[in-house]
Amino acid sequence: MTPDRRSALRAAAGVAVSGALATGCTDSGSAAPVQPASTSPQGPATPRPASAKARPDTPAAPAPRRFPRQPAEIAHGPRDHGRVALTFHGQGDPATARALLAEAERAGARVTVLAVGSWLDAHPSMARRILDGGHDLGNHTQRHADISAMDEARAYAEIIGCARRLRRLTGSIGLWFRPSRAQHATPLVQRLALRAGYPHVLSYDVDSLDFTSPGAPAVLSNITGQIRNGSVVSLHFGYADTVAALPALLDELDDRGLRAVTTTELLT
Repeated sequence: MTPDRRSALRAAAGVAVSGALATGCTDSGSAAPVQPASTSPQGPATPRPASAKARPDTPAAPAPRRFPRQPAEIAHGPRDHGRVALTFHGQGDPATARALLAEAERAGARVTVLAVGSWLDAHPSMARRILDGGHDLGNHTQRHADISAMDEARAYAEIIGCARRLRRLTGSIGLWFRPSRAQHATPLVQRLALRAGYPHVLSYDVDSLDFTSPGAPAVLSNITGQIRNGSVVSLHFGYADTVAALPALLDELDDRGLRAVTTTELLT
C-alpha cells in the first residue's frame, strides 16, 4: 500500500472518529462500558421494544453451520489460506460501528460481528446494516454479563434471549455464539450454546485490548505483533482507538499478503 493511500485512509478514519463516542463492551475489568439506557446496575436490562423486524421480502440471514473438522470452540482457522478474521463485539455508539464497517468495506474487508441483544433492542437497524455489508452476524449474549459465573438457567437465558432478537430481526439466530466477558467458554456454556442451536463457540487467538483505550498505535501493535495466517482477532465496536487503528491494520494485512474475511469464509 502506498504512503498516499495510507495517509488518505488515516484521514478518513479521523473524520469517522470525530462523530463517534468512545464507548462499548468490555471483556475484562479494565474499561467499563456505558450501560444501555434501559439497564439498571441492580438488575437485568428491560429490553426496549425493537422498531425493526425482518422484512417479509428479505431472505433470512444464514443459520449456524457445523464445520466437521473444527472443535466445539474455534479460536483460529486454517494456517495456509492467507486469510484472517476480524471479529467485533457488537455494543456501543452505532456511529462508531458504522464508521468501522464503512472503513472495512472501503478496503474490501469483511468482518464478523457478535452483537449484544440489548444493543440490538436499542439499535435494531444495525442487524440489517451488518448483513447488508456482507459481514457475519452472531450472538454475544443478551446483556453482556459474566456468563461464566451464571447458573445454567441464567446462562441459557442470556444465550437464547439474544438468539430470539436476532431471529426476529433477521430470520436467523445468527451464525456464531461468543460468550460474554470470557475468551473461552466453560463446558456448561458450550453445552448451552449447542442446545440453543450453535454447533460451535467462537473464541479468538489475538486480543487487540482495544477496550482498554490504549491509543490507536497500541491497538495496532497488539494485533500486528500476534496475528498470523488463520488468526481470529478480538476487537470491539464503540472505541475511537479501534476506528483510528483500522486503516493502518488493513494496510499491514495487505502488506503481509493476508485478507480480512468473515469467520465463515475463514473456515470454508
